[in-house]
Amino acid sequence: MNKEWNVSSQAKSGLKAETEHAVLVGLVHDQQTEELVQEYLNELEFLALTAGAKTAKRFIQKRNAPHPKTFIGKGKAEEIKAYIDEHEEINMVIFDDDLTGKQTSVLEEFMTVKIIDRSSLILDIFARRAQTAQAKTQVELAQLQYLLPRLRGLWSHLERQRGGIGMRGPGEKEIETDRRIVRDKLSLLKKQLEKIDRQ
Repeated sequence: MNKEWNVSSQAKSGLKAETEHAVLVGLVHDQQTEELVQEYLNELEFLALTAGAKTAKRFIQKRNAPHPKTFIGKGKAEEIKAYIDEHEEINMVIFDDDLTGKQTSVLEEFMTVKIIDRSSLILDIFARRAQTAQAKTQVELAQLQYLLPRLRGLWSHLERQRGGIGMRGPGEKEIETDRRIVRDKLSLLKKQLEKIDRQ
C-alpha cells in the first residue's frame, strides 16, 4: 500500500468512465423509518447515476445497530451476494451510510465486487466535475481525509490472505508509514490551496 496517493483518479474511488451496475443498501434502525430510508435510496440512486452507475436492485435491512464487521447482518450479506452471483453485470454495492475501512474490506472479500458508501460516491462525483486547480486540490484533500481513518481496515484483508508463520502481513510500522504518506500529502495539498488562494 506504500505508493503515491493520487486519490483524485477515478481508479481510487472505484467508479469507471463506462456505465457500471450496482445494488444499493440501506439500513432501517430505531431513529429512521423505512419510508425515510427509501427516500435516501432514491437520492442515492440519482447520485449513482450521476457517477455513471445504473441501479439494478435495492436491499433494505431492519436492524437496531450496524454490525461492526459487515454493517448489515450475515443473512442480508448472503442474500446480496447470492443476487450478485446470479447477475454477473453487477460489479458494485453502494451503501447509503458511511462504512469503516474494516467493513469495506470484509464486504469486498465476501462479495468479490467493489464496495463504496455515500461519502465516497459523492467525492467521486466532485472529482469528475472539478475543473480548476483549486477545485481538484480541494477534492483530493477531502478524499485523503476520508481515507486516513480507514487505512487500518483496508489492510486487514491482506493480513488474512498472507497469514501463516512468518507471514503476518503488514504490521503497525507499515500502517503508520501509510498514514505518514497520507498526512504528508494532506499537508502538501493544504499548502497548495493557500498558494492558490493568494494568487
